[in-house]
Amino acid sequence: MIISAHSSTRHVRWSSGALRGAALLAVLTIVAGTQALLAPTAGAAGYVPISGSGSTWSSNALDGWRRNVANLYGITVNFSANGSTGGRTDFRAGLVDFAVSEIPYGLTDGGVLDPKPQRGFGYMPIVAGGTSFMYNLKIGNKRVTNLRLSGDTITKIFTQKITKWDDPAIKADNPSLALPGRTIVPVVRADGSGTTAQFTAWMASQYGGLWDDYCHRAGRNITPCGFTSFYPPNGMNSKAGSQGVAGFTAQASSEGAITYVEYSYARNSGFPIAKVLNKANYYVEPKATSVAVALLQAKINPSDLTSDLSQVYVNPDPRAYPLSSYSYMVIPQDKTANFNEEKGRTLSDFAYYFLCEGQQQADALGYSPLPVNLVAAGVDQVGKIPGSTHKLNSNNLAGCHNPTVSPDGSNLLAKNAAQPDPCDLKGATQCTAGTGGAANTQTNGGGGVSGAGGGGPGGGSGGGSGAADSTGTAAGGGGGGPAADGTIAGGGTGAIDPTTGEVIGGATSANGSAASGVSAVPVSVDVADNRRRMVLAMLAAALLLGLIVGPPLVARTLRNREGPQT
Repeated sequence: MIISAHSSTRHVRWSSGALRGAALLAVLTIVAGTQALLAPTAGAAGYVPISGSGSTWSSNALDGWRRNVANLYGITVNFSANGSTGGRTDFRAGLVDFAVSEIPYGLTDGGVLDPKPQRGFGYMPIVAGGTSFMYNLKIGNKRVTNLRLSGDTITKIFTQKITKWDDPAIKADNPSLALPGRTIVPVVRADGSGTTAQFTAWMASQYGGLWDDYCHRAGRNITPCGFTSFYPPNGMNSKAGSQGVAGFTAQASSEGAITYVEYSYARNSGFPIAKVLNKANYYVEPKATSVAVALLQAKINPSDLTSDLSQVYVNPDPRAYPLSSYSYMVIPQDKTANFNEEKGRTLSDFAYYFLCEGQQQADALGYSPLPVNLVAAGVDQVGKIPGSTHKLNSNNLAGCHNPTVSPDGSNLLAKNAAQPDPCDLKGATQCTAGTGGAANTQTNGGGGVSGAGGGGPGGGSGGGSGAADSTGTAAGGGGGGPAADGTIAGGGTGAIDPTTGEVIGGATSANGSAASGVSAVPVSVDVADNRRRMVLAMLAAALLLGLIVGPPLVARTLRNREGPQT
């Protein structure tokens, strides 16, 4: 700063360096405020990092909640999705603070007992969902998005009794599709998995003869074979983790593949899942409402909160999804050398968050919110964690904003669940709407399946005017039949190969271009946060630019106004 005297008046003239310094101070102040906005808001000081491992079935939900508590409260939760078996093993060895599993301790799997930990522990429900059947199938060059399968057919596919997509049993489930004679490629888990345990427990309960026969052929001489977390592949494709099986199935080279995986993985991959036939003879998708309805029949063991799902499998409600279940967090109930009250306080705050606030995101993440009775039981379990800050009365959940909670104590989500569409009833009609991650892509029928004269039931996308042979192949090409929405898609000019499902001679869509597959529709819970970060980053960049350019311009303007100095 330069001070000059003119007569009796003192004038202050700022040099460009001084202006730059003042501007720098202002920018640093604003940037500091920006960083404060971006930084997590700690609800209370003293959180310490905690770690866990386990279920891939639940990991998508858990990852969303971990991001939320990091941003909102400054809580760091590390999690390794190494499968339910890996999580239980890690917790038993004291390597992690918590585990996530669909399987409790103390069960015999393939004749081997899974021992309980020596440390005190409990089970806490964390999220509900449906085990779904994600698939990669085309008719010609048109992706199938509305496949329907009965439980008997699913079991025969994963026990190698049904090996072709045009099998009569699959065709009976799908009257509007001219299914190709392509080989089915079942994809199973290679690692110890709660998803496998849930799926095989369902097969063992409902189709025990088929499952026992397969186990024996695969080298497991146990009768009854029962559930297992390690699927005996017997030559089938096997991949580690939910990401592994979903990723393999979604590859362009994996056409014909089908796998079992938690619903959220199919949604995130942009791929469809099969609607499964329930006891009311409706084909149902594992949406949040259908899972909530199904779990009304779950029998909960009050001593440890483990579940008996046998009545869920046969729930007579037409809205119910048969393969519905929920996952547990295995939590410590005493202090150890590796788990103190500081960790307990952090874990209890994280657990209370996802039992209440976090359940609001369950549907968007591809799961179903826990029913209110399990939320109340979970709150009781949170209070047993050493150092817990949530020793609350579970009979009063007024502050717990779970979307299933209602004034009369019923499951609000199940209570308001809509009835299935009439076209989902087993019979000659079939809904055309897509499922899972391909919900916005319709399949208007395979075309040509009704014989000479054009499109088959449900529409004629890719239809041929020729007759269908015994494999369901539309021979002869020609004009497409009318789709369910009244539009007419361009007909194929040749037949569909019964082995590969490819069109010989090419088939075009209504606009003359080849039909394409669906694109991924990822689920994100960070969109608003990312936008905020982007805006604030742009603001900081603009201020820094002003720091560089502004001071010299201001100094030059002041000098021009003051005129020559003496």
